[in-house]
Amino acid sequence: MGDDLTHSLPEPTSAAGRDGLAAILARPERAVIALDFDGTLAPIVADPEQARAHPEAVPALAALAPKVRSVAVVTGRPAGVAVRHGGFAGVPGLDHLVVLGHYGAERWDAVTGTVQAAEPHPGVAAVRAELPGFLDGIGAWRGTWIEEKGRALAVHTRRAEDPQAAFDALSEPLAGLARRHGLIVEPGRMVLELRPPGVDKGVALTEYVREVGAEAVLYAGDDLGDLPAFAAVEKLRADGGVPGLLVCSGSAEVAELTSRADLVVPGPAGVVSLLTTLTTRLP
Repeated sequence: MGDDLTHSLPEPTSAAGRDGLAAILARPERAVIALDFDGTLAPIVADPEQARAHPEAVPALAALAPKVRSVAVVTGRPAGVAVRHGGFAGVPGLDHLVVLGHYGAERWDAVTGTVQAAEPHPGVAAVRAELPGFLDGIGAWRGTWIEEKGRALAVHTRRAEDPQAAFDALSEPLAGLARRHGLIVEPGRMVLELRPPGVDKGVALTEYVREVGAEAVLYAGDDLGDLPAFAAVEKLRADGGVPGLLVCSGSAEVAELTSRADLVVPGPAGVVSLLTTLTTRLP
């Protein structure tokens, strides 16, 4: 790929990443730009209810969206929560935006402003009823707290005196609780999420890319929950002939994601900068 093609854009470290970027630049109208929310579009905060998109994220997305096939926010949060915290509703230019919430179990479309959702897994309600007493019984209340996510529940340890020790101590007990109710545990950055099996960001992303007939994809994420989406892009590149670019919203906490990315940028501000620069390179 020539230097004129990537002027002012960071250079992907892999040949596959360079091919992905080239495909997006060559045919943006056939490209999907997919992004995680927390840690990618929004800085990580101690209380997820206080998370908000980076101040420049929505303007960057509004400028980019009309030039590509679609912008998709792929998140474990409920779709409506991501829309509210992101400030995505009613923004001129964001007609091509969708939010795939709960790992694709919910979908918000900017055109209609409505959420479509599948039936919830019954195990989530059972865990919701049991989890407070379960944590109390194993002496794990101090410094930990439960985030209600509608179709999933998450136990956070970031506020604990020793967040990593609390995370490690809870991993196996919560895995056992999840198994009893037909759920799985998805680890993240000082958080353990109990959710239904068979749904993840990789499944959601693959289905959406195929649905819209995308011929190139960019995915940006920051956490362990984004690894399935990274794997999906790698599979699309290898098996489906869909070039892709993997971007890590950099964090020393998730070395595995960093090592698999084609580009590493410094957090949400770096993601916004990348999207803004990319927009200037598109017709």
